[in-house]
Amino acid sequence: MNSTAVILAAGKGTRMHSDKPKVLQTVLGDPMLRHVREALRPEFGDRVFIVVGHRADMVEAAFAGERFVHQTEQLGTGHALMQALPGLRADACEMVLVVNGDTPLLRAETVAHFMKEAEGADLAFATISLDEPGAYGRVVRDDEGHVSAIVEAKDYDMSRYGAPTGEVNAGMYAIRLSLAEALLPRLSNANRSGEYYITDLVGLAVAEGRDVRGVQCGSDESLMGVNSPRELAQAEESMRAFVVEGLLDKGVLLHAPALVRVSPRATIEAGAELSGPCDVLGSCHVERGARIEAYCSLRDSHVASGAEIRPYCHLEQARVGEGALVGPYARLRPGAVLERDSHVGNFVELKKARLGVGSKANHLTYLGDAEIGAGVNIGAGTITCNYDGKNKHRTTIEDGAFIGSNTALVAPVTVGKECLVGAGSVITHDVPAGELAVARGKQKNLPRRK
Repeated sequence: MNSTAVILAAGKGTRMHSDKPKVLQTVLGDPMLRHVREALRPEFGDRVFIVVGHRADMVEAAFAGERFVHQTEQLGTGHALMQALPGLRADACEMVLVVNGDTPLLRAETVAHFMKEAEGADLAFATISLDEPGAYGRVVRDDEGHVSAIVEAKDYDMSRYGAPTGEVNAGMYAIRLSLAEALLPRLSNANRSGEYYITDLVGLAVAEGRDVRGVQCGSDESLMGVNSPRELAQAEESMRAFVVEGLLDKGVLLHAPALVRVSPRATIEAGAELSGPCDVLGSCHVERGARIEAYCSLRDSHVASGAEIRPYCHLEQARVGEGALVGPYARLRPGAVLERDSHVGNFVELKKARLGVGSKANHLTYLGDAEIGAGVNIGAGTITCNYDGKNKHRTTIEDGAFIGSNTALVAPVTVGKECLVGAGSVITHDVPAGELAVARGKQKNLPRRK
């Protein structure tokens, strides 16, 4: 069936006590909204609208390329769906899936199961059973077990509906578009919040004799929303434990697994080895035989087989080749590439720099906007001076060169093959292949004053 999804992400999230929109609060390094978006991708691809309101500019900036619907006044979930109707009509979809943007534990398999159970219905919604239902909307069923309504917790009247059963609305809906178009104009805001509830569509659809289904999902916490810092922390720990269990099951070696944090977007191959505490976030890829030691933080980086990331290293959008050694205390910034068997040691920083096969920069060095060939030795204290105050320039160091300690290479500059640069030099001109370059003041020894 032709379906489109709508993510409700317009709320402020007052209980989060943050100026940032609630859906941008992070879980294992990614905004909650990204986790929801990824859960929908297998089933819906690009057929997704995101309803934004509070600080819409921040949400749109974080999710460039997505399709957005603006809810300038936050008048409830039903009102949010009303704003999405023009886009849904343009998609010519038959069914609309509506989910909340604050459910970071939502999984693709849960979405697929729900859509299968909703097939053929006019309106379906997911339910879960909780011992303490809190503020979740209560599901009301008739004597035969058919859904008759969803009643918001603050509006629930036991004298009218009877004692609650613990079954609550999980906030995920599948609605036939034609039904939504017919019923949304009939929603009322005559309730304690003065809002238009999407949940009221259930009672309206039941009254019309439509096929309304409450799809029971047990006590699946993946459908539960996050509304406070405590719930955010609980969701993050739940996701962390779920990912770690999956890694262990497939053969990843984990030391102190309770302290290992891996994004669900990361790919860790069987036979890779991680020691906690460490963070492997974003779209990292760690190959079999790679080793990441404790107190390391990686984001959107690739670590090849046999590479070793020693303690206290930070990698972001970096690539580490086979057998390469990094750290301890190294920082690889975006665009850093270490080729096979290269070494980067303590207090070395790379940015938009490539270190060739077997090359070494073992101590106290900054290499920015640099292309470094194979078999190069970079002495301690070397700096590529890549910024002139207006523009960035590149430094090229060709195969086999030896750069002495405490050298400043003022870009743009090229050091040729097999060159030797004397320690303490400031290199401002190209050095031809095979030559020795020394650029420092002549030493003078003078009598010491007493």
